[in-house]
Amino acid sequence: MMTPAADRTVFVVDDDEAALDSLVMLLRSDRLNPRGFSSAAAFLEALQPDARGCIISDVRMPGMDGVELLKTLKGMNCLLPVIVITGHADVTVAVQAMKSGAADFIQKPFESELILRLVRACLEDNDDLVDADAKRDRVARRIESLTPRERQVLEMIMQGSSNKVIAANLSISPRTVEIYRANVMSKMRADSLSDLIRMTLASGAA
Repeated sequence: MMTPAADRTVFVVDDDEAALDSLVMLLRSDRLNPRGFSSAAAFLEALQPDARGCIISDVRMPGMDGVELLKTLKGMNCLLPVIVITGHADVTVAVQAMKSGAADFIQKPFESELILRLVRACLEDNDDLVDADAKRDRVARRIESLTPRERQVLEMIMQGSSNKVIAANLSISPRTVEIYRANVMSKMRADSLSDLIRMTLASGAA
C-alpha cells in the first residue's frame, strides 16, 4: 500500500543557506514534504529511527561531509535512500559516495525536473524497502513462535526431507511428523509448501 506523501519526508542537508532554501521551496512546490538542515550533525540529531522518505545531501560540508554522513547512516542500518549533490569537479567524491551507499548523485547546477524525478524514485524505493523489512520481521516473529521441535521439523523441510526421513532422524512416528508439519504451516500462515519455503528463505532464517 502506498504511503501518503505527507507521511514521507525529504530531508535536505546543505550548509549553503541559499541552496538549502531553494531546494526546500522546489520540493514544497511539488507537494512533497521537505525538512531542511544546515549540517549533518543537526540532521542526525533530529532523525527518528522509523522515518520514511529520502535524504538529499550536499557532499562538501564543514564538520561531517556527505560521504561521512552516508557511512554513519549505513552503520545505523538506515533505510532512507540518499541522493548526493556534487560539484562538477567532484567525480571522485561522487564515486566514493556511491560506494558508501548513495542511491544516486546529481551534479550542480541541476535541472529542477531531474531532482524531483530522483526524489520520487527514492521515495518509491524506500516504500519497497520498508515493506520488505516489515514482511521479514513478520516472518521472523512467526518462526520465533515455533517450539524447538517444530523448528527442527521446519529446518528439515527446508533441507527437502520427507516425513519418513524426518521421523527417522527425530525418532518419532511419521504421524507425529504430520502433526508438527501442520502446526508449522499454521503458525507460519503458509498456504502451501512452496509458500512456506519462499517466506522462510526471504526471512534469512534458512
